[in-house]
Amino acid sequence: MPTSSSLGSRLLGVLTSAPNWIGLALASIALVLKGFGLLGNAALPVAVLGYAAGFVVGGLGLGFPTLSRPGWEALQFSDDGDTREAMERALQGVRGLTQYNPDDRLPASLQTRVLELCKALDALRRQWERSRGHLSLDDGFDARRIAIVHLPEALNAYLSIPPSYARTRTLSNGKTALDTFAQTLAQLEANVAQLADDLAAQDAQAFLAHSQMLSRELRPPPAPSGEPAAH
Repeated sequence: MPTSSSLGSRLLGVLTSAPNWIGLALASIALVLKGFGLLGNAALPVAVLGYAAGFVVGGLGLGFPTLSRPGWEALQFSDDGDTREAMERALQGVRGLTQYNPDDRLPASLQTRVLELCKALDALRRQWERSRGHLSLDDGFDARRIAIVHLPEALNAYLSIPPSYARTRTLSNGKTALDTFAQTLAQLEANVAQLADDLAAQDAQAFLAHSQMLSRELRPPPAPSGEPAAH
């Protein structure tokens, strides 16, 4: 879904387009003539017709402006600031472009895998935030970079290739661009799964340590010497 800022920029493009200026120029001539008393009540209809004629002529000669969404916009995200906001922003962009799927470049199976990877990264982020354990600095950097840099860059690179070429031409690695992108996804999926497993193992160990501590604290005190232990 286009954002309000992108829609506003496209609307500005229409307002500053050559057909719009030509139409306004012809409409202005009618208004000037009315100011001199030469058109009277016919000035407004003439201005509208003048604008329409100028817009059509300008569009035919120079191209009509459009409010429609461009074919696709490359994903670029800044790897700074709050980790949660940066990852959420990047994953939202990847999801949107994947679902839009310009020119059907992504087969359904790859669409599903990209969306599932976004879901796994989002789950990893939430797990990380509530974890009893912690990701190391290196692991935390890897998780952030996968979401903000590696996945968007891989998607951008693949989508920039025409579909027929991406699916049929062999690259220098002996694979098509489609196969290469699928291989890259597999690597990212494996990395995210490993990070999630490592964090879950830390959480499980922290849970075990906490449970053992509670067991020791709740264990009944030993009975005084010579008296039977309490049951």
